[in-house]
Amino acid sequence: MPETSNAARRTPILAPSGTGMVRALPPADRFALRLRGAPVPAGGFDLGGPLNSVRGTPERFAARLGPDEWLLVCPEGEGPAAGAAIAADLAGRFFALVAVGHRNAALAVRGPHVAAILNAGIALDLSDAAFPPGAATRTLLGKAEVVLVRAGADFRVECWRSFAPYVHAFLRDAAREFGG
Repeated sequence: MPETSNAARRTPILAPSGTGMVRALPPADRFALRLRGAPVPAGGFDLGGPLNSVRGTPERFAARLGPDEWLLVCPEGEGPAAGAAIAADLAGRFFALVAVGHRNAALAVRGPHVAAILNAGIALDLSDAAFPPGAATRTLLGKAEVVLVRAGADFRVECWRSFAPYVHAFLRDAAREFGG
């Protein structure tokens, strides 16, 4: 019987890349959380923000995507401890917590033309007034479903691993117009 720690090894779909306008981010641990009732802090994540918002740091955050739905992201390796802490903090509540780190990949999009690059495939107003820092939403980029997170001036694009090469190529192609 194969050793499970070797059989379940996760490999990045996109190698983390340099400092351009569009770059692949390193692997991370992620959870899909569904929580019934009033949100409370759990596992060090702030779940209290309004719909379509993000709370935390660029490396460890909770994106509220629906009235009872969050995407929780933390650095790779923190997932087991974070999952246990979330489950302990939510004990006695109705919730579902699913590890989805193996399913997603992430890209950073940054620079003075970030909204124009993203708008090549996303039909949303990404101006500071409509999508300010601290905003998050699920949307489409071209033909791929993505979660768009704005932690500051930069944007983070979360997508399923199978769409990552497409999303990466799409955004890099859009960035070429601006020298990226």
